[in-house]
Amino acid sequence: MNNLTGNKMLKTITGLRRFSSCSALFTKNWRVARGLPVNRNAEGILTDGPDYTFLDGRPTPLLHKQKLRMQRQRQLAEQIVTLSSELQFAKDRYQKIQKEEQEKRQEILNNRLKPKGMMLQKKNLS
Repeated sequence: MNNLTGNKMLKTITGLRRFSSCSALFTKNWRVARGLPVNRNAEGILTDGPDYTFLDGRPTPLLHKQKLRMQRQRQLAEQIVTLSSELQFAKDRYQKIQKEEQEKRQEILNNRLKPKGMMLQKKNLS
């Protein structure tokens, strides 16, 4: 085999390798960007479940990832409650402001100048 043929084979092999590692890198970056583990087998029912169970029915202690997941869920729940209460406060405040503006408009209309004299008599006759 001459040197020229060997170089072509080497380029072909490295070209294929580069293509496959590029897609693997893209998949890794995609999973990391969405908060997923890099290795899809790193988490799941087999890895997250308890390693053993007690025969008398006692619960097994929580695993580290289970504790972290519970803490994260609590934090998200607290954030949801906080944001929803802020949203409700903003809605109530907006309705109060709208009601006050409507009352001001109505007061202005009620305090408008009223017809007097002949204009009042013409209005009553009509």
